[in-house]
Amino acid sequence: MTGERGRNRSALRVLGRRNFAPFFAGNLLSNCGTWFQNIAQALLVYRLTGSSLMVGAVNFAQFAGVVLLAPWTGAAADRYDRKRLIVATQLGSMAVTAALAALSAWGRGSVGVVLALAMLLGLVTAFAPPALQAILPSLVEREEMGAAIAMNSVTFNLSRAIGPVAGALIVARLGIPWAFGLNALSYAALVVGVLLVHPRAQGERPRERPRLRDSLRLVRERRELGLLLATVAAVSITMDPVNTLGPAFATQLFHRPDTAAGVLIGAFGAGAVLASVFPAAHPDTPYARVGALVALLGAGMAGFALAPAYGMALAALAAGGFGYLGGQTRATTLLQLGVGDEQRGRIMALWSVAFLGSRPIASLADGALATAAGPRVATLVMTLPAFAAAAALFLHGGRPAAPPHPVAEG
Repeated sequence: MTGERGRNRSALRVLGRRNFAPFFAGNLLSNCGTWFQNIAQALLVYRLTGSSLMVGAVNFAQFAGVVLLAPWTGAAADRYDRKRLIVATQLGSMAVTAALAALSAWGRGSVGVVLALAMLLGLVTAFAPPALQAILPSLVEREEMGAAIAMNSVTFNLSRAIGPVAGALIVARLGIPWAFGLNALSYAALVVGVLLVHPRAQGERPRERPRLRDSLRLVRERRELGLLLATVAAVSITMDPVNTLGPAFATQLFHRPDTAAGVLIGAFGAGAVLASVFPAAHPDTPYARVGALVALLGAGMAGFALAPAYGMALAALAAGGFGYLGGQTRATTLLQLGVGDEQRGRIMALWSVAFLGSRPIASLADGALATAAGPRVATLVMTLPAFAAAAALFLHGGRPAAPPHPVAEG
């Protein structure tokens, strides 16, 4: 028990590290801006079309780039300077989002325009996740890597709690173009944060372009890596209804304004933030514990699907968010600690495909199911991947084996 408490304190202490704090703050502000964009984008498309399928289509367009460019994004994170790569992607994203803000302010924000710019934004930002994930170990000592990954996940989920609610308020009070414009400014926060940190030098970079198939071969040889990547994908798929079907749940089932979708997403994020105060993930975390948390995500989303009242839906989403952060953080930590620095960019490109790249397929499936059978049925169907992953983790059992090659310290 004392060891668990020590690890939890370490997760909080990492926020005081000179090389991590600016990165954390910049990432948090940038992620909040992303949620301004997501909620405004979903509301704009839903108002224009009244279709959950079209909301899913926009989500598909935004995240398709992660899958399409995966062979190059991971290689870029291993071959090029990760710090410069992150800055370049943020500046490019700022330009695309600023264009969307201007067009929507001028009344040119049609569904076609939103789809096109969402896809362009996805192509630009696809290079960021592998570099952002791969740079983390160079900002802290190895024994603090689990804490750093946990706190990095907190930026996503604290922003998930704050961003949608704040974004809905901005849309209600100021309008959709303001939400897009504030997201454009938020990219500057991460640029500043990255420029302020001084990561340890990357290990020797390959002279030739690294091949993604080398990392795929590693995943085939070490089945636990494949299981962890599948778990990350399952978590992402199961949580999708919160984003894609939020407007439909708010208006059709709970008879509230469409901006109440931001509160639903915020409840999920609040549960995730609550999970962050528990002990950080550790290299010897049992697979069964990860499975229990993933099962909690599935149960929470099932409760959301069946909730007869708005308050019960919020409570179920908070429980699901708790399971989401706990399961995703622990799976990601075990994945990071299981590979060396020379392959981390490509492995985290596979992580991006699993976590972000599954979103396009999930959003389209989710929207189509909701159109055919209703939001409740669609959400219930989307819980199946989480329960399947939880079962696989329970059957795997035991604790992670030591990686064949030690993690490079830089």
